[in-house]
Amino acid sequence: MKIGIVGIGLIGASLGWDLRQLGHQVVGVSRQQETCAIAKREGICDRTSSDLASLADTEIIFICTPIAAILPTIELLTPHLDPQTIITDAGSVKGEIVDRATALWANFVGGHPMAGNSQSGVGAFEKGLFANRPYVLTPTAETAPSALSSVDKLVRSLQAIVYHTTPDRHDRSVAWISHLPVMVSASLMSACLGEEDPLILDFAKKFASTGFKDTSRVGAGNPEMGMMMAQYNQDALLQSLYQYRDRLDDLIGSIESREWTEIQDLLATNQAARADFLNSKDTCD
Repeated sequence: MKIGIVGIGLIGASLGWDLRQLGHQVVGVSRQQETCAIAKREGICDRTSSDLASLADTEIIFICTPIAAILPTIELLTPHLDPQTIITDAGSVKGEIVDRATALWANFVGGHPMAGNSQSGVGAFEKGLFANRPYVLTPTAETAPSALSSVDKLVRSLQAIVYHTTPDRHDRSVAWISHLPVMVSASLMSACLGEEDPLILDFAKKFASTGFKDTSRVGAGNPEMGMMMAQYNQDALLQSLYQYRDRLDDLIGSIESREWTEIQDLLATNQAARADFLNSKDTCD
């Protein structure tokens, strides 16, 4: 199968590598000539170009650009394509994308690979990045069944764990486990930097170890991507932030009132529940 990838960053490059290992021909498109050269040299793509017209003969195209560029990219891309070509995306927000993209191109399938790291760019690609990781497809009543089936089959070949759900349910879910943690992590760093005693701040930096590393990591990723999470998933993110703020207020109250048993109960509940979020990976259609 000849597959196109627009945006050869972490996700696009990782897709390209894995798909080539499965015997597919991969054509990559990037605005940066250096990115194109690296992708070709590293074996991520068979061919690369800065011209969307180079994807004219591909069968499935993955749009792996930032969220804000997905719809404009589809608008520029579709005049070059055969009507049977399938387009899917890798954006972390679906409600702002899927309906409008489907109106632009009948064979569009919303997608979101739940994989990655704090790095970005073609040099951050990982071999086997999607294996045993959730990959969400978000069909609607307007989604062409044949297009959905083709994308589903291709994604499963990457050994990803495939889920089907609506764009709204996707956005509300990722607000909890992806977008909220980014904002909480960023707020943690901001609070630490607000320490007014320079000696205390210096010691905090020196003492920082695995706990701080774990809780601050997701807020240290691509700032533009984090901003787009807030911009394009505003309603769901705000709802999760409001509820998180309520829980913080409850915790502050417990500490002020010296309700140590309640705090212990909260931590025990967290300890028991965490595994459900990390180990619940059964396929769900």
